[in-house]
Amino acid sequence: MSLTAHDIGLDGLDSLGSVDALLLFVGEDERPLQGSAGYVDWRLCGQLSRLLEAGFFTGAAGDSLLLPSDGRLPPARIFAVGLGRRAALDAASLGAALREAARVLAKAGAQSVALEVPGAERVDDAARAAALQQAFLPAFAGKRVALLADKAFVRLLPADTRS
Repeated sequence: MSLTAHDIGLDGLDSLGSVDALLLFVGEDERPLQGSAGYVDWRLCGQLSRLLEAGFFTGAAGDSLLLPSDGRLPPARIFAVGLGRRAALDAASLGAALREAARVLAKAGAQSVALEVPGAERVDDAARAAALQQAFLPAFAGKRVALLADKAFVRLLPADTRS
């Protein structure tokens, strides 16, 4: 599996032409949306926020949603996975959310994905990197992962997984 790194933000999202899916994590107590989810919502003209407001998707643990990007972002499909309450996020619940996300992506047949590992405000970078390596990467059936992250986080990953 190849792992590449991209900056968080609109420029980073625009550089994701090599992946077929974009994975977002949304907390049920996260309003307004933050990080990559906020940038994607902006690019989708608030579509994700409207779905949250309507209660169609809540961000609860185990909740998932698939949206088309309609050409507003390079990946054709956008998956949102619920984190539960961000205020209660810890390493164990992060690992569970990452495993659930890998399951959702496998069920949809995603071969490549971009994601931002959530929880920087609650879980230290070393625990987030470990959760990515132990919960998501082994469970993801695809061939390529593009990580939306800062360089300090990427340096915590083994060199043989980065390109």
